Amino acid sequence: MSTASQTPRSSHREDWRPDWSNLVKEMFLRLAPRAMSRNPVMAVVGVGTLVCGLYTVLAATQGKNLVFSLAVTLVLLATVLFANGAEALAESRGKAHAGSLRATRGQLKARKQEKDGSETMVAADTLRRGNYVRVIAGELIPADGEIIEGAGSINESAVTGESAPVLRESGTDNSGVSAGTKLLSDELVIEVSVNPGESLLDRMIALVEGANRQKTPSELALSVLITTLTLIFLIVVVTLVPMAEFVGITPSPVMLVALLVCLIPTTIGGLLPAIGIAGMERAMRANLIAKSGKAVEIAGSIDTLLLDKTGTITLGDRQATEFTPCDNVPNDRLRDIALLCSLDDPTPEGKSIVNLARDKGAALSLDNRATFIPFSASTRLSGIDFPDGRQLRKGATNAIATFVQEQGGHVPASYQRLIERISRDGATPLAVAENDQLLGIIALSDVIKDGIAERFAQLHEIGVKTVMITGDNPITAAAIAAEAGVDDYVAEATPERKLEIIRKEQASGRLVAMMGDGTNDAPALAQADLGLAMNSGTQAAREAGNMVDLDSDPGKLLSAVEIGKQLLITRGALTTFSLANDIAKYFVILPALFAANIPALQALNVLELHSPQTAVLSAVIFNALVIPALVPFALRGVRFNVSSATELLRRNLLIYGLGGILLPFPAIKLLDMLMASFY
Repeated sequence: MSTASQTPRSSHREDWRPDWSNLVKEMFLRLAPRAMSRNPVMAVVGVGTLVCGLYTVLAATQGKNLVFSLAVTLVLLATVLFANGAEALAESRGKAHAGSLRATRGQLKARKQEKDGSETMVAADTLRRGNYVRVIAGELIPADGEIIEGAGSINESAVTGESAPVLRESGTDNSGVSAGTKLLSDELVIEVSVNPGESLLDRMIALVEGANRQKTPSELALSVLITTLTLIFLIVVVTLVPMAEFVGITPSPVMLVALLVCLIPTTIGGLLPAIGIAGMERAMRANLIAKSGKAVEIAGSIDTLLLDKTGTITLGDRQATEFTPCDNVPNDRLRDIALLCSLDDPTPEGKSIVNLARDKGAALSLDNRATFIPFSASTRLSGIDFPDGRQLRKGATNAIATFVQEQGGHVPASYQRLIERISRDGATPLAVAENDQLLGIIALSDVIKDGIAERFAQLHEIGVKTVMITGDNPITAAAIAAEAGVDDYVAEATPERKLEIIRKEQASGRLVAMMGDGTNDAPALAQADLGLAMNSGTQAAREAGNMVDLDSDPGKLLSAVEIGKQLLITRGALTTFSLANDIAKYFVILPALFAANIPALQALNVLELHSPQTAVLSAVIFNALVIPALVPFALRGVRFNVSSATELLRRNLLIYGLGGILLPFPAIKLLDMLMASFY
């Protein structure tokens, strides 16, 4: 019986519309002191709003400056609400997705296999690491795990959004499965690899819930910067009081609070959480599951990318593509012996040999009296023995050569030339022998994933060095590296060698990303600054990495880099704009405040603002309106274009810096003219 009639759709692929009633509710709920304390700048604005509100009540009883005090209080409240709304809007997209994921998780049931061999239907959230479950066609996979028996086609649209099924099989690097995906064919036995709350679905839910999002290192540094600027401007405003009294001006608390809010970096303070959340959400929409905001941020700064070949650059399973006989050996004989050696071989390579041989006309079947010899890591051979004494073997080229010599045969001169020719073409040679005669070579070719060369070219263009790491021999590695278009390669690499390369790059001051999908990639994924694991890979790889690619596409790193750079560029652009705004407002407001009492400052009052009250109120309104105006910009992000750091800095200063300085002047003048009609 199936546990679900259909696979839930992935909501992050659908058009998203905000729930405005809930958004307004969130704006007010975030006025709570605990929520406000997470953002020091807006906390200052919140305290200022409270001070102005109390002064407004006092002004109402005394009949003094009521309109001005009330207007400033309402505008400051709007400023805080707009900032809360920006953060809530950014989170709402993720929360909508989280609701869909929770619904998916709640549907899951499991056919748990007990120790006595019986099966029990249980809720998926009761499963523990090490439990075994059986899943049949049409059922949802109940938990993250490894396939230990069987192979099947799986619809992963519940987590990836893509409806095209994928093949997962035990004993390969494509044995990992995720909770909530649907088995379309055959039957699987899965070993659960996580405890409740640790699955990919749970991580996705935690990621998209804004309340659980941790600030990234640069976001923390920027928070410290704007908090420091807030303290500096607080001191500046406080020191203005004795200066104003010295020239005969007695500023009201409302005036001082309004001035402070105009000068501190409220724009970036209000938008900073939204920028970070939007960056995480863009990663989610690209099917990249980051375990922390730091991973997304680092993706925008990496210098070197190390990629495992098998399953990352190539499709993972090598395919037999050619039978090449030695001198005086008929091609049909090599084909038939290769078929017999592979009839009981369960590996993908063995199956591909059978398919190729039959495509070329072989029609043999296995003799029931024959004994199959399984592959052994010590001998690096497999094959079949017949009662009449015939011994058929296939395996590594040097192991087959040794086998033939032990049987009293010799290795033909053409043998090494065949090996070198096939290796130069990027294939892996697999030799075949019958008793003391070496018959020839089977070429096992790695299939490069579509579009991979173009993706590597784009990474090279943005300054990321790509290095392929493989256990293949140097000749095969060189051929595949050339076809894939990587900048460099390392052949015959062990897990220890991968770690050594990463540490060497890091010691030279470079940020390193590692992509992999196998258990042997786990140490390198954990060591790298950015460990991007393929979702189709083993659980060990997924746990070691700090980012998981749901599409298992090595070219996806380009998307990760672009999203990371877009996050950093957007934050830098809005910070530049905000600080430039503050400088402009400083030189707009102060002359208007003191010009009447200090005639020398009248020359600086270039906007000829109507009065100190209208000047401050206009600046406060402008300050409040800038935040919602920039929310779409913060959520969408700055378009990423390939450019140097110098070009990027120049563009930020010219566009956002100059724009931030110039925009307040006409905007405040226009608002001042409007305010003047009320005074």
